[in-house]
Amino acid sequence: MSLKQTVHQYYHQLLTSRIASLHDVLEGLRESSRNETKSSAGDKYETTRAMLQLEQDKINSQLKEAQEQKAIFEQIDPSIICKQVIKGSLVKTDKGYLFVSIALGKATIDGIKVIALSPQSPLGIQLMGLQTNDTATINGMQYLIESIE
Repeated sequence: MSLKQTVHQYYHQLLTSRIASLHDVLEGLRESSRNETKSSAGDKYETTRAMLQLEQDKINSQLKEAQEQKAIFEQIDPSIICKQVIKGSLVKTDKGYLFVSIALGKATIDGIKVIALSPQSPLGIQLMGLQTNDTATINGMQYLIESIE
């Protein structure tokens, strides 16, 4: 398995785990809501229900976003290799590895530090279309592209 395929698999698993975790939290909130019994202090009951509903709405929003990210991520074919940076490229720069996919942050995979970034991010925009030995500059920092997978 290539480094790019390993990186892709890692971030795919990260998204899958995040979605499963959000499902678990949501189910726990639903269970709490079902188990909430009306106490003699009606205002307390209503306040608790309202707080649980707000939390469920927040988790539902996070879940929807994670599912949308996963759908976008799953469109990336890790076996495609191009001579220029495209969505799905693993770019080795003089500053480290950048995985142009969606914004998923930093990770250490097989001892190698990788940053998954969106092609719409400021650095992603600069990298798109570049080739080996080209440079991208963002915030005064220059990135030399050493290779593209």
